[in-house]
Parts: sequence; C-alpha cells; structure tokens
Amino acid sequence: MSSLAEATQTKQSVIQCDSVYKIFGENAKKMLQSANGNVDAKSFQEAGCIVGVNNASFEVQEGDLLVVMGLSGSGKSTLLRCISRLTDATAGNIFIDGEDLLAMSNKKLIELRRNKMGMVFQSFALLPHKTVLENIAFPLQVKGSSTGDSIKRAKDMVDLVGLDGRENYFPRELSGGQQQRVGIARSLAVEPDIWFLDEPFSALDPLIRKEMQDEFLRLQGVLNKTILFVTHDFDEALRLADRIAIMKEGIIEQLDTPANIVLNPATEYVRKFTEDVPREKVLKIESVMDPIDSSEELSDLQVSKDAIIETVAEVVLNQQKPVAVTDSNNKVVGVVHRSHVIKVLFGSRGPLK
Repeated sequence: MSSLAEATQTKQSVIQCDSVYKIFGENAKKMLQSANGNVDAKSFQEAGCIVGVNNASFEVQEGDLLVVMGLSGSGKSTLLRCISRLTDATAGNIFIDGEDLLAMSNKKLIELRRNKMGMVFQSFALLPHKTVLENIAFPLQVKGSSTGDSIKRAKDMVDLVGLDGRENYFPRELSGGQQQRVGIARSLAVEPDIWFLDEPFSALDPLIRKEMQDEFLRLQGVLNKTILFVTHDFDEALRLADRIAIMKEGIIEQLDTPANIVLNPATEYVRKFTEDVPREKVLKIESVMDPIDSSEELSDLQVSKDAIIETVAEVVLNQQKPVAVTDSNNKVVGVVHRSHVIKVLFGSRGPLK
C-alpha cells in the first residue's frame, strides 16, 4: 500500500453531520416532521419558520480545513453554531470524535468546549482592561491553570502569532489585524483539536486580510488542526480550503475540493461563483496532469503536483517535451503537457480533459 493510501486510511473522522436541520420558529419541529425531510424554504417561511440549515450531511477528517461559504443568509454561520452547539439543531445527528454532541449533558459540553474546541469570531471580543498576555491567558485560568503556567503558555502563543514585544499592550493600542491575532492566539492557547472560525477576517482591510490569511496558512502548516472556517468570500475560500462547502438557503449545494468546484460546478448557483475565477491562480498542477506514459520522452524539468499553475506556467510552456510531476517525496506521479496549461491560461471554461 502506498504511503498516501495509508495516510488516507488512518485519518479519523473528527466531525460528522448526518441530516442536520435547523429551523427557527415555534412550529419548527412539527413542520419538519410533517415535511418528512423535504423542506421547502419558501413554504416554511410562509408558515412563520426560517430555514437555517437544510439536511446537511458531511464529515471533516483529522487535520482537514473545510471552508463553509455562501452569501448572507445562506446558513453558513448557523451550521457552525450547530456543530459547536452554540445553537441546538432541530433534527439530525452530530458527532465529535464519535461522541453524540446532541446527547451530551451541559457539563460534558462545557468540558468539550474547554478542552477540544477553539473559536474565533468576526468580533474580536477582547477584554479591554486586560493586556495582550492577560487576554490570551484568560481561558487557561478559567480552566484552572496556575497563573505561572497560563502566562508561560500565553507567551508561547504571542511568539506563534508574531506579537512579540506587544505582550503588555492593551487592545486599544493594537491595529485591527493585531487584535485578530490576539483572538487567534487566545483560541489556540487551550490547544484545541477542533478550530471553529466564523468570518474571522471580514472586518479587516484588504491588505491586512491578506496578511492574516498568510499567517493563518502558516499556523495551519505548523499545527495541522481540524478546522471549520466560515466566510462569504469565495477568493478566501479558494485560497485556504482543503475542501469547500457552498451553501444557499440552508442547503449545501456542493462540497468538494477547490479544483473540482472550479472545474466541475455541480449547480448553476455554484457556477456563478466560479465563472470569473482565474483558474491559473487557483488550480494546482495535479489538476491538469496526465498518467505516466512509459513511451513518452520527458523533459529534464520536474514540477511539484502542489504547485499553483500560474507559478510554473512559463517554465512548463518553454519545454518542448512533457514535464514530470512529483509528490512531496520527489516521486514522479504524473506528467503535465503544455496543451493543458495553455487551455487553463487561454481556453474555454469547460472541462480541461
């Protein structure tokens, strides 16, 4: 068995949602039962109910970053709140590490949140009378850690998010991006297995937002958390995600890799999100590579399967022969032909192959 196959098999499902519904309104449960799971948002609204999440089923595996995206009112934040049980689902099943979230007692739920979950929201929610260090140490002290231990851990988090030298600043003395870093450091201080982020960068200026995305990717590369990240920004979703769930009116329209969503949108709604995406800035070489053909003579050049097409397009196009594609272990796993790269850069919006 290949190392890739072994890694796939050993990955554990951390979050599992089975037919999750969240309907707001007095008659929500009664209407859902009478609908037999076939929920029409318009008819529910006419009856005084609002459909937040409509039959959501998916899994998030250990170390994966799932971005849930959609426009305002699509249900993305409601779904996150159901999975963290800040809101109780109307129906369905949610499992965290195999444990039934909806059956947990309040005591068990509090323990789960304190020890396994980290949360970051759009509002930074920093304590204005506490310094950076004190803000980060606060959740550890709530858990019962000693002052010395919590401050030591908080200092480590300050270094991790690049706020060294600002430990004793108050929130009012920080920029928006720096405040968001404090929020991220505070959520990481408890060493969560699962990280929930709800529009964490949407209040930031574009340049700071880009910096925070870079920082987020760096942190994930170091920490390898299981992440549910909510955003309304499709470019942000494409940049960050291992997989993307696109929601509309509470329904997950498509859940797939960024490349498959761009190349093969499942619905007209998803296609509208993808039509203006510059493919070369999103797709990796593995999206356009072909299987190895022993009869083909290859160029001396090799490119990584994880390279974004835009970054290697020029050197590939300068080769007369197909280029070998390698994995992280430098093993050749395919070849890329100039014609596929040309089609990404200049071709139609249809399938590449």
